[in-house]
Amino acid sequence: MTAAVQSAGRTTTVSRLRAGAGRRLRAGLAVLGATWAAAGAVGAEVKGVKAVAHFFDHYCLKCHDAATEKGDREFETFKLPLGTTADLIAAKDIVDQLTLREMPPRKDPQPSDDERLTVIRVLRESIASARGKIAGTAGRTVLRRLSNREYETTLATLFGRRVDTLGLTADFPKEKASEPIDTIGQSLVTSGFLLDQYFLAAQRLVETRLGKPALAPQTWHFTGNFVQYEELQGPHKAAFNFKYLCLYEQPNTDTRQGGYGHIEDFLKGVPVSGLYDIEVHAQAMHRDTHYDPAIFGIDFTEPFRLGIVPGDATRNHIHYPQAIEPLLAQATVPDEQPAWLTFRVWLEAGQTPRFIFPNGPYESRASVLQINRRYKDDFQGRFPNAGVSRTHLLREGKLPHIRIGEIKIAGPLPEPDGGAEETAVFGPGGFRPERARAQLEAFAERAYRRPLTSADRGSIRKTYERRIAEQATPRQAALDTLKMILCSPSFLYFSEITSEKDARLGPYDLATRLAYALWGAPPDAALKAAAKSGKLTAPDEVRRQAARLLADERADGFVNGFLDAWLNLRDLGGMPPPRETTRVYYAENLPEAMKTEVRLFFRHLLRENGSVRQFLDADYTFADKRLAKLYNLPEQKTLRQADGFQRVNLAGTRQRGGLLGMAAVLTVSANGVETSPVTRGVWVLENILGTKPPPPPDVVPAIDPDISGTTTLRERLAKHRADPACAECHRKIDPLGFSLESFDPIGRWRATYPKPKGNAPAPKVDASGEFSTGETYADFHEFKRILVSGRADGFARHLVKQVLSYATGRHMETIDDYVIDDILQAAQRDEYGLRTLIVEALASEIFRTR
Repeated sequence: MTAAVQSAGRTTTVSRLRAGAGRRLRAGLAVLGATWAAAGAVGAEVKGVKAVAHFFDHYCLKCHDAATEKGDREFETFKLPLGTTADLIAAKDIVDQLTLREMPPRKDPQPSDDERLTVIRVLRESIASARGKIAGTAGRTVLRRLSNREYETTLATLFGRRVDTLGLTADFPKEKASEPIDTIGQSLVTSGFLLDQYFLAAQRLVETRLGKPALAPQTWHFTGNFVQYEELQGPHKAAFNFKYLCLYEQPNTDTRQGGYGHIEDFLKGVPVSGLYDIEVHAQAMHRDTHYDPAIFGIDFTEPFRLGIVPGDATRNHIHYPQAIEPLLAQATVPDEQPAWLTFRVWLEAGQTPRFIFPNGPYESRASVLQINRRYKDDFQGRFPNAGVSRTHLLREGKLPHIRIGEIKIAGPLPEPDGGAEETAVFGPGGFRPERARAQLEAFAERAYRRPLTSADRGSIRKTYERRIAEQATPRQAALDTLKMILCSPSFLYFSEITSEKDARLGPYDLATRLAYALWGAPPDAALKAAAKSGKLTAPDEVRRQAARLLADERADGFVNGFLDAWLNLRDLGGMPPPRETTRVYYAENLPEAMKTEVRLFFRHLLRENGSVRQFLDADYTFADKRLAKLYNLPEQKTLRQADGFQRVNLAGTRQRGGLLGMAAVLTVSANGVETSPVTRGVWVLENILGTKPPPPPDVVPAIDPDISGTTTLRERLAKHRADPACAECHRKIDPLGFSLESFDPIGRWRATYPKPKGNAPAPKVDASGEFSTGETYADFHEFKRILVSGRADGFARHLVKQVLSYATGRHMETIDDYVIDDILQAAQRDEYGLRTLIVEALASEIFRTR
């Protein structure tokens, strides 16, 4: 009885509060209407204000008054005309919700189409009229440093050669991306530890590449003592007396039994950094083995490949993965007989070449155990007690592997003009003491990405002359000055030289921003010439330069960096699936193939100026043999791995097409072990539709795991949504994830979930759903059709915001929407072409201002 009275009392109180809120809103908007009328506003405007007041009173304030604020939205104090950023945000939010018919909720009374359209029109007109009147709230890019990715690319550009073999950023603090863009200035903090690392990196780079002693080429020839990993040493000594260096598995397996082959007599590595010729006498052994291919988890129709990565015996176990091991070269290994394979690679001082088997078996130890169990009769019972050991297999079995008998190394090889670094840093002819200061100043201008000031020149002169006074040789003094330049804030930061009184960037700052947006590297000569002439401040010149930069192969820096940010592909592989159940993911290096598909698709749209709608659905994609097998495409029967990636037709298939059908997206939006409509739904909401869901309230219970296997995740989510605290968000999130349940954690199509323990059958996948706006779909194909027909404009808007955030180093704000509208209108006139969208974004006022 008491509870009933309390409930009734609360209902009365809430009703009174809401009634009061309605009166306050009507009174406020009535005053505004009178004010507008007194100011000579036309009757239509006053009528529109009254229509908004009526609409809010009947359909909004029940949940969004000051007392309730459901979903953190409060419209009781909303005012027209718009005068604050908060009102502008609210107006845009209301327009979006009404346009998509997300609000009012379908369970509540619905407005007529005329009512809805009237409010949308009035608010849009108010938003448009507020342009230029809400001032002083626009964002400004925080002075930021080079990201680690940009830092390495910049050094490679300045020194004329790859620097990833040095691992300059390996010990740098891990950077924090922001939603998840790695170029946002506020996230790129600089600590004292990082400053120390910059000094060490400059020291190592300059001394290793430019301070190395001049050495005549040497030769080394290794024909034995090929010691293997500890577990393999006994069998290899017994079977071969270390005559061969053998590779039995792909690198970086769990047990690491033969994934890396090193030269025991060359652990000290090469004497100086340089180019080296490496000859390897190798043969692919037993690719025609009669053992079950499932034991090894690889494709025996493809030839074995031998790769070379650097190793450093002083930094970590030589048989284990190391922090610095970029692939230097690879080649196909012949089957019939041993043959000489020749590689030319760059090795740093102290590095020794290590050999890998990129498309090798899944795990050597497990393979031996399986062969022991299933093929012991091959050995006619000669080893009944201990079983068939690895030694017996090496002598008499058919264990697939790569066998190396000899290795020759020659180098460092002479290079013209003292090497690429010498020319890149000091110019043609290399370092000249009589021109030392001029050469250093020329390098500093490239490093600082702007004309030098008198203070810059003074610093260079003082550093060089101080080292000369300390008895350093002219060359060493120049090298030490280079280190100073590489530790300067003018190099490490995008240090603007535009006057503080100017909102728009000057030509040199704009050239730097444009180059790093599209190449992740310093401006080239043509872009600097445009800056020097002053032409670059004009939007049409920015468009011309942006189109030129995008057509260059160096635009891969933008493609790779932007996709890592926008789609969070940087985290692909961060939660890998279990090796024992997903061998193909590791055996065929699927993460690399997955990323390549997305990059090639993006590159194709960029080159052809294809519509961004194709990101939502397309009748083609790019696949190699690995992905053709993963997707079960007909091309899996005709493609060879040597063919690389090809454009493949998806017409007629309902299982692929667009980003959401790509394995990279489906893998990065799962957790490696299982899928979740919630996790994938949030991913789609944030990365495709550009809507960030609010965090769940603290009182929301976790989704109970399906321990027994008797219920589907859909049923568990239905129970979860029954909680009122959960329902509001999940009705928007879950439909976006249900459609992707047809894909497993690595993007393979499936009709059923994994079979649970016991006798229960595998649950069927139900990929149907209903959007919160009422549209229903039966499967993935129909889901994409709804996205294309009803969400393409919103997707394009989100893509523009992501491009601008990545390119400017700051997140977009509501006040930026006016310029974004202009960009979208220009792109829409060109069928939403991707290149047009990007070029217009870079020519926009947002990009050209601080």
